[in-house]
Amino acid sequence: MSKHVIEDARRCLQCRTPMCTKGCPVATPIREAIHLLLESRIAEAGQLLFENNPLSLVCCHVCPQENQCEGHCVLGRKGSPVQISAIEEYISDYYLNIHKPHVSTGERGRVAVVGSGPAGITIAFQLSQRDFDVTIFEANEQIGGILRYGIPEFRLPKRVLDRLMDQLLMSGVKIRPNTNIGTTLTVDDLFRDGYQAIFLGTGVWRPHRMNKKGESLGHVHYAIEYLRNPSVYRLGKTVAVIGAGNVAMDVARTAFRHGAEEVYVVARRGEEHVAARDIELEFAKIDGANFLFYKDPVEFVDEGVILVDTRLEDDGEGKQRVVPIPGTESLLEVDSAIIAIGQGPRDVIVSSTKGIDVTDRGLVAVDEFGRTSRNGIFASGDVVTGAKTVVEAVSFSKKVAAAIEEYIDGLN
Repeated sequence: MSKHVIEDARRCLQCRTPMCTKGCPVATPIREAIHLLLESRIAEAGQLLFENNPLSLVCCHVCPQENQCEGHCVLGRKGSPVQISAIEEYISDYYLNIHKPHVSTGERGRVAVVGSGPAGITIAFQLSQRDFDVTIFEANEQIGGILRYGIPEFRLPKRVLDRLMDQLLMSGVKIRPNTNIGTTLTVDDLFRDGYQAIFLGTGVWRPHRMNKKGESLGHVHYAIEYLRNPSVYRLGKTVAVIGAGNVAMDVARTAFRHGAEEVYVVARRGEEHVAARDIELEFAKIDGANFLFYKDPVEFVDEGVILVDTRLEDDGEGKQRVVPIPGTESLLEVDSAIIAIGQGPRDVIVSSTKGIDVTDRGLVAVDEFGRTSRNGIFASGDVVTGAKTVVEAVSFSKKVAAAIEEYIDGLN
């Protein structure tokens, strides 16, 4: 690992205009970090990465680097790009071992962070470093949100999140696990108790339904719920995964690791239209997944899933739509089926709070700085944008943290 990292770091051209940074949503200072690493100043390199992105060690595991930093590396035009993710992981892993965060004085105001996914963690780090009194309210037992309960261990080790939690606690952030805002406690309770600003980063945890007959049967499950704790499910030996995005690949690979012997990934379109990253598709194939393209569920039955063949046709507006082919229905015999076609936000907080507008998709409506329609309440992450990448959540959340700081300063 170390040899590979050093050799790749030495390949970096130290471009005058680093395209790798331009390709990163959070503008990671890659060139500077690599230079410091090769100068034996790894602690400085780690500080540079962490201050720019407190989730640097997460992003190197889960970012689609092929479309971002590595995809923009000039060496990749005629050969292999610098493996930036491996270099970032090495530096960031080292840095978290030695980093002693600034301990917040809490003197600048009290902030509630509801939800501890990528957006919430970023907000908490940013504001605690600026001497705000921050409390995280997490509905689950541990922080991490989608990072802990939606991404498998083989893609993002949970120990990474544990280390970030330790950093938050050392910085003075308070964490209330197993606490639902919108039920036992409300947003109005938080304002009553002296929180001057409230940040909503509750993610998207409501699975999208297919609205197909048989969807309520006992062997049919939803991906976002399965990934939360796959060990409690008894899927049997054969499993159908409905959908072809990154979550579907995670489900297929996880099922193999929990006893499944055959996994079928059912996609409405062809392989060229798969929404998952190419690397995730390849890993799913390596793990043994069978792909059934141009197939769509018609009905879930006790014996498995009835599928129909599909084809694409022009919708008259320059786009293609999926059309079932009548008479092609067939039974795919499986023990279990898992639906992985996306998820949306739960409305517990919005429905229990006056004055927060939502979009026609049920997402929290905000301006370009994360301000909601109710004064003092801010939001970012998937609850605002729908499911996006971790680094996109970090990038927007940095702007939101600055807006919260400005807002509270205006009150005092």
